[in-house]
Amino acid sequence: MRRHPILYTLLAAFLAFGIWTLATVPVPQPRFGDAARALSGEGAVIERSTGRSGDWSGTGGDPGGSQWSALDQITPANVGNLEVAFTHHSGDFKDGDTYSGTRMEFIPLVVGRTLYYCTPFDRVIAVDAANGTQRWAFDPFKASGGRPALFKGEMAPKHCRGVAYWHDPEAKAGAVCADRIYRSSGDRAIVALDAATGRPCEDFGAGKGHPGYVSHTDFDPRGEGPVPASSPPIIINGVVVAATGARDNLRDAADGITRGFDARTGEMLWEFDPIPAGHERDTGAANIWSLLSGDPGRGLVFLATTSPSPDYYSATRNFDIPYSDAVVAVDVKTGKVRWHYQTVHNDLFDYDLPTNPMLVTIRKDGRLRDVVIQPTKSGLVFVLDRDTGKPVFPVRETPVPASRVPGEHASPTQPIPVLPEAFAKTSVTRGEMFGLTPIDRAWCRAKFDSLRYDGPFTPPDAKGALTVPSSMGGTNWGGATYDPVTNLLVVKTDNLASTMAIREKPKGFKNGDFMTRELPNSNLIASGEFFLSPLGIPCMPPPWGTLTALDMSSGRIVWQVPLGQSHRFGMTVPAFLNWGSPTVGGPTSTKGGLVFVGATLDSKFHAFDIRTGRQVWNVDLPAPGMSVPASYEVDGQQYLAIAAGGNAFAGTKLSDALVVYKLRK
Repeated sequence: MRRHPILYTLLAAFLAFGIWTLATVPVPQPRFGDAARALSGEGAVIERSTGRSGDWSGTGGDPGGSQWSALDQITPANVGNLEVAFTHHSGDFKDGDTYSGTRMEFIPLVVGRTLYYCTPFDRVIAVDAANGTQRWAFDPFKASGGRPALFKGEMAPKHCRGVAYWHDPEAKAGAVCADRIYRSSGDRAIVALDAATGRPCEDFGAGKGHPGYVSHTDFDPRGEGPVPASSPPIIINGVVVAATGARDNLRDAADGITRGFDARTGEMLWEFDPIPAGHERDTGAANIWSLLSGDPGRGLVFLATTSPSPDYYSATRNFDIPYSDAVVAVDVKTGKVRWHYQTVHNDLFDYDLPTNPMLVTIRKDGRLRDVVIQPTKSGLVFVLDRDTGKPVFPVRETPVPASRVPGEHASPTQPIPVLPEAFAKTSVTRGEMFGLTPIDRAWCRAKFDSLRYDGPFTPPDAKGALTVPSSMGGTNWGGATYDPVTNLLVVKTDNLASTMAIREKPKGFKNGDFMTRELPNSNLIASGEFFLSPLGIPCMPPPWGTLTALDMSSGRIVWQVPLGQSHRFGMTVPAFLNWGSPTVGGPTSTKGGLVFVGATLDSKFHAFDIRTGRQVWNVDLPAPGMSVPASYEVDGQQYLAIAAGGNAFAGTKLSDALVVYKLRK
């Protein structure tokens, strides 16, 4: 047989590299919880807006956004018996890059026997929640049933995170629009539909001359470039509360205004503007792009706001903006602020609040307490009293590095909770730099040496600065679930870093992605990217994705485990390496003692025992399930639903699948 010395040499080198990799790269060890942790059932009941525990009547399951279900038919003992009940295909997806492809992020909404969801092309679809038979589909860009289209033109791909439901307590049983579905449309409008037929409710918006919807475009945006909201409105005590989007790369971006509308007529009742009076043209944004929460008993809606514009640079906004990066409690009838709590001062890091404020009742200090839990991109959790906004756990104003950008004044301190413990990696050292080979590890260390890094909240500057966690988080949208049975908050985490520089604009510069752009009214650019090696692999040490359980009595981590498997060069990292996966989406927990989560790049749907953090089930999805699962009940049967359409922004496989599971009989 003919020998091939070059081939043998390459094969030997490949094997040696593989052995070196397995011998030297870190294998993070999971931290498991105690299987004997009591499932006591002593927590406060989390009520659905419909009054039926088997519904999933809001994007977070309930008005407070707990992402928890009281259903307990599926348990760690039988979760392996789950099978597909049905798959529904909308046909609404499009392959493409970050801006031309679809992102399927809807959280299913279930009321009675009907499941409702929205698509990336602005349609709303209703299906039978037990078998997937389509009941109706609404397209605002097409005429239907003798009615003209609501909007002209064609909808470009966008992402929709769900729809909202409201029952009119004054309507007669069976009346048209007695039950309504609302969604924030791609045309910056809020559409109201009859839940039974999908036809527009013509009394909603009639006063503005467009029956069936109201539009934010009817009101002053106070700035440039308002964009559609990706998240649904919320209906609290007969008021539809809807947020607006903003182009946060503009100095004078549209203000992040939230408005309240009468749920029947669409009449605007109030508006909340987070930008201080007199500065509307100096900055903008501080909008809400995540989900909204509400407390009907207190008559409050809770807003989680973002950074002011422009991101990463504050020389044009060196004044106090207390409602940015803040939890804001607003009276749902008047729009007046009851209280607020700012989580980042003078944000230079794009540390928007990425999740809804979670309105739950925890057990602490031997009693039940109504709180607001706010997970953040910075890897920190703020737990606030729901009536006053004061921290339940201690928070310290901690000195942080100063800015070196001319004309910019970074906040000298940032609020950092003593407890709960940080759920993400919030700092890193040179020695922790990761690499698959000695070469790319050395590259990461050299890059680390070239950047400014003085610990958490290091501001961008001309040299380039390291941001840990990255501007994507920490955690991101849909990031946490609270289980009242175990008193655990379970957060999904990305342990990545990013770099950001503020530099003079070179000739011929063109805006790139969301982290590289021209800064308005200046000769500067913001130039950022994820901190990756030349192989496109994170320089941060793994695990890059985790699931973490925090005890809300002590604030301590109970368990922390890798989540998912990363995918690169057409290969999936072996599970035994425990490297985890970057994520989009979040978890749901159930009274059966399980945490369900998709979110990962590997197209898996996972279940974990909530007491221990041990994975007890996973299954392949048609595409990554980058949303939040919903659990509901029909005819005594528990179901589990997830949008499995992937995300063009994350570069994953794309699909249009809604997949629903139930136990085999």
